[in-house]
Amino acid sequence: MLLLSTTTRLSAVTAHLFPTLNLRNNRFLSTMVNTIEKATFAAGCFWGVEKVFFKHFKQFGIETRVGYTGGKPDAKNPTYRQVRYLIPLAFILCWLHISLSIPRLYVRTFAMKQQVCNGIGNHAEALEIKFSPEKVSYEALVEFFYRMHDPTTVNKQGPDEGPQYRSAIFYHSVAQREIAERVTAEVQEAHYKGKPIVTTIVEGDVFYDAEDYHQQYLEKNPHGYEVSLWVVVMSYCVIG
Repeated sequence: MLLLSTTTRLSAVTAHLFPTLNLRNNRFLSTMVNTIEKATFAAGCFWGVEKVFFKHFKQFGIETRVGYTGGKPDAKNPTYRQVRYLIPLAFILCWLHISLSIPRLYVRTFAMKQQVCNGIGNHAEALEIKFSPEKVSYEALVEFFYRMHDPTTVNKQGPDEGPQYRSAIFYHSVAQREIAERVTAEVQEAHYKGKPIVTTIVEGDVFYDAEDYHQQYLEKNPHGYEVSLWVVVMSYCVIG
C-alpha cells in the first residue's frame, strides 16, 4: 500500500514536470503546436516570385506576403507609386501617334516605385513566406528559390533591371544562414561552373508589406504584367 501510494505521488510529480511524457508506453507524445518559421527571398519582380512559390508550395500550407526589405536604415516605409515625370513622355508618344502601333507594354515601365524603384532607399522587392518545418523544409525553399530565377545576373531578372530586382536571401537564424550558404555552394558547383552566383545572403531586416493590391497580384490579375499605354495614362489621371 505504501509502495502504491509512493508510485502514485511520483507519477503525479513526473506528469507535472514533464507533461508530454507518456509513462504508460515510455515515449513522448506529439503534443507540440506546429512551429511556424519565416523565409525571405528576393528574386526579381515580387509579383512573379509570389505566384510561383505559392503555386508550388500551397499544398504545404505556406502563407506569403510581398514587400520591401534590405534598404537603408533611414529609408523607412517605402511605397510604390507612379513616377510623374514619365507621364508627359507618354502624352508625347500619344501626340506623335506612336501609341497607335505600340505593342502592349510592361506596366512596370511606367508604374514605378518611389524610393524603391528609383534607388533612394535601396530596398529589394521581396517575398516573405511563413511555413511549418514539419510540412516543408527551409532547405527545400532555398533549392526552389535557385530553380525559379537566374542567380547569376546582377540587379536584373528578365526585362526588369535595377537594385530592387537583385537576387538575395534574407536569413532569420544561424541555421537558415548555414543552409543558405551550403545550398548556394551546391548549386554553384552543380549548375553554374564558371559563372558565379551573385545572390547575397544577408541577415533579415525590417520587412515592409507592399500595398494590398500587390498581394497575390497575378492571382487576381493573370495578365497583370501587360497593359496598354492608354490604360497607364488614364490610370494616372484617375489615381493622380
